[in-house]
Amino acid sequence: MIVLICLAVIAAIIAVIIVIMYRNAFLDRVLSEDLTFPQFPESFGKVTVFFISDIHRRRVTDKLIGAVKGKADMVILGGDIREGGVALKQAEDNIIKLKEAGPLYFVWGNNDYEGDYHSLDAMLLDHGVRILDNTAVSFQSEQGEKISLIGIDDISEERDRLDLALSDAEKGTFRILVSHNPIVKKQIEDEHGISLVVSGHTHGGQIRVFGYGPYEIGSIYTEGDCVYLTSNGYGTSTVPLRLGAKPETHIITIQKGEKTSAIRNELQM
Repeated sequence: MIVLICLAVIAAIIAVIIVIMYRNAFLDRVLSEDLTFPQFPESFGKVTVFFISDIHRRRVTDKLIGAVKGKADMVILGGDIREGGVALKQAEDNIIKLKEAGPLYFVWGNNDYEGDYHSLDAMLLDHGVRILDNTAVSFQSEQGEKISLIGIDDISEERDRLDLALSDAEKGTFRILVSHNPIVKKQIEDEHGISLVVSGHTHGGQIRVFGYGPYEIGSIYTEGDCVYLTSNGYGTSTVPLRLGAKPETHIITIQKGEKTSAIRNELQM
């Protein structure tokens, strides 16, 4: 009898943990990232970016869009907007919602190549999404100063060409690099002049036990004149469960400051 009671208690505890993990997987969270750089072109005032990565099987909620709509100059999709088994229509519905938050820029993730990625590419182009596949796009202020948004194709699929992306970016510009996989850091050199790197891919480990997981938890930190942001991402892979690595999206505000710094807060939803 005692053994049966113990087993029942253990089963109940496991069930509660699974429910908590499932609920965690579908949280809507927006982190506010306030960044300053001495090298940021002052004539832009400030630039605000909504960054979302690793949507996978999730559906973008109206609650999330309502929290960020009108707050961003652009939306950056950090890859893995779907995976194998996710209908193209579902990915398209998410794109249509995200367009409400601002013009879209996209880099490929490894899971985006599962299934018919040519159809995904065509759908993104149909909706005016700018695909940064080893390319760059520039923005110019009224005073002629410029910002370059640089994107590389997925590293784990060996489609990345940082050299081509950098050559496509104008010299002397403030440079932001988008890479689905944060391992790109190993390729970055001071001479590249990159000030901000945003990535996803890792899900923060997704399921962390006593603080340990297969990947590091998402983070933002400065190193020299560059800020590195790696997101836990919005969705999940394999199972819709999260523990110790809550989903997250980001409102990133970039402006000029005396030193390179990053301050993080969570927006109330």
